[in-house]
Amino acid sequence: MKNVSVTTFIHTIFAIALIVLGATFYYLLSAGEEQRKLSQINRYKIIADHFLTEESFTRDKPAYKKLLQNYHLNPVDLEKVKKEIEASGKTIFSGRSVYGNVRVFQTKGNYYILVERYDYTVMLHDMRPKGYAYELILTIATILGILLLFMYVMVLRKLYPLRKLHRQIEQFAAGDLDVKIEEQGDDEIGKIARSFDKAIRHIKQLMSSKNLFMRNIMHELKTPITKGRIIVETIDDPMAKKVLTNAFERMNELISDLAEVERITMYNFAPQKRDTTLSEVIERTERVLMTDPAKYELHYDDRPLHTDVKLLALVLKNLLDNGIKYSPDHHVRLVTVGNRIEVRSVGEPLKEDLSFYTEPFSQEEKRSHGFGLGLYIVANILEKLGYGFRYRYDKAKGENVFEVIID
Repeated sequence: MKNVSVTTFIHTIFAIALIVLGATFYYLLSAGEEQRKLSQINRYKIIADHFLTEESFTRDKPAYKKLLQNYHLNPVDLEKVKKEIEASGKTIFSGRSVYGNVRVFQTKGNYYILVERYDYTVMLHDMRPKGYAYELILTIATILGILLLFMYVMVLRKLYPLRKLHRQIEQFAAGDLDVKIEEQGDDEIGKIARSFDKAIRHIKQLMSSKNLFMRNIMHELKTPITKGRIIVETIDDPMAKKVLTNAFERMNELISDLAEVERITMYNFAPQKRDTTLSEVIERTERVLMTDPAKYELHYDDRPLHTDVKLLALVLKNLLDNGIKYSPDHHVRLVTVGNRIEVRSVGEPLKEDLSFYTEPFSQEEKRSHGFGLGLYIVANILEKLGYGFRYRYDKAKGENVFEVIID
């Protein structure tokens, strides 16, 4: 039930209400019709008893006239109604005794009672006032049906702005920061729409400020780093030169990581996938890794892939780079096992769950190795590519194992 949309729920409730309403009134009408027929038959039995149980029930006696008055009976000419009865009449009741017989005919809109006694024959027109219970029930059912339909239409009209707002929110979630939430009136939905529109504009302003800040800070950092690298080349002391060069390389690497984080975390970022092979991805990985080949081993089975080569290569580069930096022997291995790419390095098991290290600037890495953006970038890229990411510790070999799961 939790996955059913509000509109579908309203449709279902309306259909159920309509069925229940129809069934209820059908039962009332059916029961009322049966009751009416039973009452009618009992009435004609009483009339027949009066005519057929008394020996001298003549038309000039007060009892006869009182019977006609009490039961709303009116004598009519037999010949005048004979054709009507022959054309559309049917017998609905008959009674017989030693004094004669009584038959009741029903035609279109009329009831006639034929009394045939040994001493006289008379045709009576039943003038009993028509009951309006059937019409009343039908009228009430119609009014309730119209009212229910009106409420259904009104609810759908109220839901339409909410559905429209939902589509606009989905546009925003898909990365369209220019979406404009239209005015929806002064009701609760309108208030929500206006609040959400304010939130979108605020988020857009924050993102613009963040992007401007990131671009400016990276530009401002690049200039002194470049100048510093040039000056380092003039230093004669090899030890100092190496230390300063490593520091500037680390700063360059950090700026590149920040630029990559900004790019892949954008709402409208989409991987550029194409048909390729694992060997092509690993060749690119080696080019961007830029480290001593003796520090890593590659053991993989080539396979076709449909992926973003640049992004997947960046993932493997970061995992290999982390393994080289953080393992005691500064050595790492890449192996393939089925649909998994494993990056293994000797070391102590991680103290926290993987989710801790895939957050930007995780505290443990911040204290010992800088800002710790590597695994954050890896997790974000793999999410964009639709691949899995897992960590486990191989106790038998004493290795940390990071797994990229390619479906």
